[in-house]
Amino acid sequence: MITQVTRVIALFLAVSLAAQVQAEGFGIDPTADSESQILQMLEGFEGEKVLVAQRSRGSSSTSGNDLVNALRLAKQKNYKDASMALFRLGYSPKYRSRRMQIKYILGLMLFQMRMNQVAAFQFIQVIKEGRSKYLKQAIEKLSLAADFLGDDTLLNYAISRVKVSQFPRVHRDMLYYRIGEYQYRNGQFSAAASSFNRVASNSSLYSSAKYQQGLAYANQNKAKKALSSFNELIDFRNSKGITDKARVAALAGRARIAYQAKDWDRAVQFYRQVPRDTKIWHDTLFESSWAMLRSGRFRSALSNFHSIHSAYYEDFYLPESLLLRSIVYLYICKYQEMDKVLNLFNKIYRPVFVRIDKMLDRRPKASDYFEDVIRALIQYKRYGDDLDTSKFQIPFLVTRRLLQEGDFQNSYSYIKKLLKERKRIQSMPASWRASSIGKYASRVLRTRLVKARDRAGRQIRTHLETIKDELFDLFEQEGFIRYEMINGKKELLKKKISQKDLPTEQVDEKSDRDYYIQNGYEYWPFRGEYWLDELGNYHYVGTQACQ
Repeated sequence: MITQVTRVIALFLAVSLAAQVQAEGFGIDPTADSESQILQMLEGFEGEKVLVAQRSRGSSSTSGNDLVNALRLAKQKNYKDASMALFRLGYSPKYRSRRMQIKYILGLMLFQMRMNQVAAFQFIQVIKEGRSKYLKQAIEKLSLAADFLGDDTLLNYAISRVKVSQFPRVHRDMLYYRIGEYQYRNGQFSAAASSFNRVASNSSLYSSAKYQQGLAYANQNKAKKALSSFNELIDFRNSKGITDKARVAALAGRARIAYQAKDWDRAVQFYRQVPRDTKIWHDTLFESSWAMLRSGRFRSALSNFHSIHSAYYEDFYLPESLLLRSIVYLYICKYQEMDKVLNLFNKIYRPVFVRIDKMLDRRPKASDYFEDVIRALIQYKRYGDDLDTSKFQIPFLVTRRLLQEGDFQNSYSYIKKLLKERKRIQSMPASWRASSIGKYASRVLRTRLVKARDRAGRQIRTHLETIKDELFDLFEQEGFIRYEMINGKKELLKKKISQKDLPTEQVDEKSDRDYYIQNGYEYWPFRGEYWLDELGNYHYVGTQACQ
């Protein structure tokens, strides 16, 4: 039975580590072309000015000069007027032969105006045409715009058409990193590790690449190489401080590799190096409890649970931790404490299961899931612990869990960037907003936001379905654990009836702690109050009560 419970609860440790590093988002700094590079490119069109009127058959010299004037505006860094002129010319039949050139330059103007989503659509049109001499440059710029937006669809589209050797050297680190991500998502872990390894150490993406490389090796069960990657990252980031996100992620990754290798003592040692004042500490404290249980260190595991289940973390979704705590109590025959923990598990997570089940049965629109999560996030930022969580459809502790999911983090980040781009459009002069390009840009952003919110909502729904299934399975495991508890109580009662000599007082009921004081401990008995600076320092001093 214990093996069954262990297998189910251990699924917690199998959650994709890549999701966590994506959620942290450390070290990623999108790169954009400088204005000088764009102006240098426009110089190449200067020689074509004379040909504009000739190639625009049937047009007057004035109309032939429209493109010349638009290019001149672009060269003068007047991106607003240039974009209006170029968008209009892009739909003119007089410039059909130069349409891809116009689309590409228009994309550059929008790119410089930090309207990456709208710019990306211009580059895609050039790429789809396939025969344009601007194809290579359009793929490059699409890659940069997609990198900034974090849009997987655009990235995959660009990467599938790019040749690394033809990509500008200054942006190759970004390309290697994104190719590595693409390979990792598709289970090509060996190729992904190789791609991440090609990111230079002076790149802003190096820390993320080194962490992802460790994950890729871990997925191949190459523990030594994974540890090497994490150790390199730790050494690289040590100067940034002990709470540096990349450093902390590497510390956690190293501990998980040791756990994966069943080196329990080493795993506990590595877990203890994760600083307490970091977001990931609470999760790693629970994971280290697993290592302690597997190595038979029950008192250490129970000490951890006192911090994990303190009032500071009562809104954290961690049902496995309660079942694991009950298993530890089962091992040491503390049936009364075990019963309390199992009752607490049911008190917290039965209502959670019911609310999720009812919401899924109602089948609301995908966007409704997203709106409920974002509304809870906004309200929590405003009211903090005073938030009234009863008004949300999704239980708040589940919402906190959803906000940590990597795919949702990526979608939410993309939505926030779209909202910023929409604000830029709204801040443009009225003449630009009323122009064809202004209306087009607003329409693009509106459509993309609707689709992005629906996508994020579908991701939330998928995670809720997974949580529902996990809870259903955990309730079944809770039943097995409770059966073992009842069976243990029965055996203990049999011994009492047979008049076996059983002690009336257990060691953990004594208040004398002279041994600990003599060995350098400053002992403060727990009186029912939790203090933030004491978390992680609790010590369970009882012994097992099995006879």
